[in-house]
Amino acid sequence: MGPVNQRTVTLLGSTGSIGTQAVDVLLRNPQRFRVLGLSAGGTNSALLMEQAELLGVETVAVADERAAADLRATLAAPGPGRRSIEVLAGADAAAELAGRGADVVLNGITGSVGLRPTLAALAAGSTLALANKESLVVGGGLVNRARKRPDQIVPVDSEHSALAQALRSGTHDEVRRLVLTASGGPFRGRARADLAEVTPQQALAHPTWKMGPVVTVNSATLVNKGLELIEAHLLFDVPLDAIDVVVHPQSFVHSMVEFIDGSTIAQASPPDMRLAIALGLSWPERLPDVVPGCDWSRPTNWTFEPLDSSTFPAVDLARWAAATSATHPAVYNAANEECVAAFLGGRIGFLDIVDTVARVLGEHDGVAAAAVTLGEVLAAETWARARATELVKAR
Repeated sequence: MGPVNQRTVTLLGSTGSIGTQAVDVLLRNPQRFRVLGLSAGGTNSALLMEQAELLGVETVAVADERAAADLRATLAAPGPGRRSIEVLAGADAAAELAGRGADVVLNGITGSVGLRPTLAALAAGSTLALANKESLVVGGGLVNRARKRPDQIVPVDSEHSALAQALRSGTHDEVRRLVLTASGGPFRGRARADLAEVTPQQALAHPTWKMGPVVTVNSATLVNKGLELIEAHLLFDVPLDAIDVVVHPQSFVHSMVEFIDGSTIAQASPPDMRLAIALGLSWPERLPDVVPGCDWSRPTNWTFEPLDSSTFPAVDLARWAAATSATHPAVYNAANEECVAAFLGGRIGFLDIVDTVARVLGEHDGVAAAAVTLGEVLAAETWARARATELVKAR
């Protein structure tokens, strides 16, 4: 084997769930990657500093101006062997860092705030390892138009990573449908009436995945799968009605592609995000020994069952939103983010989340896909957040 080409990496959202697992992958592959910069919100400055020192980065970016002041003060303190680390601060800091032209930008930010960094990374020509599904859902055609090459976006969601791997088994014209798998979350098998008194603590108890609070609640409501359906449609240029969702509680089969000859290709591995993260960083190559493989020496049962859309209408709602206008997906996501915050804060019930999102979507006029601009997308988001907040207060 010849010499390995080292890739430069910028990691956005480094202190979150995706970010901390990405740091683990990067630290175990120093010959493959050199990390130039990290970004974070600023709520965990101590961890950000630790990561910066371990990875030897040149720049850190934080959204919180106060956290940035503390970081600068710490970095200015004398110490043996202390390096000079640049600190960027403010709402646009992550986008500035993302636009500096690293070989790979891994966007692990949670929420639609990741849209500007996504666009900045694409504009700079970097390969975008995308874990921030919201930026693609919200940005839609804007993000796709910003691609400089077809393979510039590499998905890091486990489902879309699985689809990207399976799609290598045939041509685009040979694809009949995509099948997204869903764990079903902590409330699989329950009727709608059983969910009226669900608490945040119960919603955050995911049976197979360890994720941040927003993504975990989204998994419980199935909004996360709705976002993933829209993401798959946009990433792989497959019609919405050719994308199915099936419940697979064990979370070993991460998604499947059915081809026109009747063959279905599935990607399977233990539920560990480091595999998708590693592929996002090294695509199309694979890194060795990222996670243990499936253990075939023990009896194993994998089950699949249809999605209960009457109890969990979020997927159908997302499908409708994506088919209706270019800005309806942004409204879907923005209203949901506000409702999840309200639920975690004890201001609304679990069922109110999707019910409120549906009402906000129903009131939105929408903008045609061919004409949508970034300003219109952001305006739709702002309106959706305000309207969702009004409805939450009225409950």
